Amino acid sequence: MTVDQITYLIFGIALVLALVFDLGIMSKSQSVITIRKALFQTIFWVLLSLAFCAFLWFQKGGEVGTKYITAYLMEWSLSIDNIFVFILIFTFFRVHELDAGRALLIGILLAIVFRILFIWLGIELIDRFHWLLYVFGAFLLYTGIHLFFQKEDDEYNPADSFIYRAIQKVFRITTLQPRGRFMVRQDGKIYFTSLAIVVFMLAGTDIVFALDSIPTVVSLVREKATQPFTSDDIMVIYSSNIFAVLGLRSLFFLLRGAVDKFDYLQQGIAIVLVFIGVKMLIEFFDIHISIYISLAVIILCLGGSIAYSIYASRNNPAPLPQEDL
Repeated sequence: MTVDQITYLIFGIALVLALVFDLGIMSKSQSVITIRKALFQTIFWVLLSLAFCAFLWFQKGGEVGTKYITAYLMEWSLSIDNIFVFILIFTFFRVHELDAGRALLIGILLAIVFRILFIWLGIELIDRFHWLLYVFGAFLLYTGIHLFFQKEDDEYNPADSFIYRAIQKVFRITTLQPRGRFMVRQDGKIYFTSLAIVVFMLAGTDIVFALDSIPTVVSLVREKATQPFTSDDIMVIYSSNIFAVLGLRSLFFLLRGAVDKFDYLQQGIAIVLVFIGVKMLIEFFDIHISIYISLAVIILCLGGSIAYSIYASRNNPAPLPQEDL
């Protein structure tokens, strides 16, 4: 077997065993996922991702290992921003605690399937039309600037989203309590419950986020816009995406009670998106930023924004509600 075949085999085995372990042992249907359990699951996924990084480093060399950890950190940070939207969706549809884990799991598995398809399509398009990276660069630059100045009043509202409106037009929806069901039969017709709508919205929302994350990771792992993708590049793009998305469920339950603790994470992510957008655009002038500089910028921006968010929340506690006079 070649080195590439061994790498893909190890990745596949690790993925299957991790899913079996997570679904069969660490998670049970119709059970509440506590913060303690979510913490252990998050540690499990992070350690597994780091172990795969160490394997790549040993098997492929330091540069490939650095590309992987850089892409994984970028995907992980974007996933945290994604989770805050997930929390709003679950709150809006009032998902029962016993149904939350199952709905989130199915939504994430669907998101992985769509991610694989989008990555394949993105690689094919960029390989044939490398100038698309400049379009993506301009898009990331705009997205980053818009995200940096976005106000709290512009908070995502599931009812106003295009995904929700499209679901309402395509499917028959019932107002009955789901009670763990995704579909119910009424008057001889099949209706989707709010739990099914949540699953569709989770997968659809992740597709929207993929429009940012996939070109971002592609830019990080490729040395030059005009050079073709190597097998190492493709492995890093797929593995970093899948490992980051698989950890979304445990992160959701871990961060659900700490949404207000990361007020400035949005600005940190925005700066990184602007940086990567600029990185993609200056490729036109044959200016290349190394993966090591990219890794340093990501760690500095994300770590700094999280640290400042915690500092600000401790020094500016939320005001207590005033009693009526």
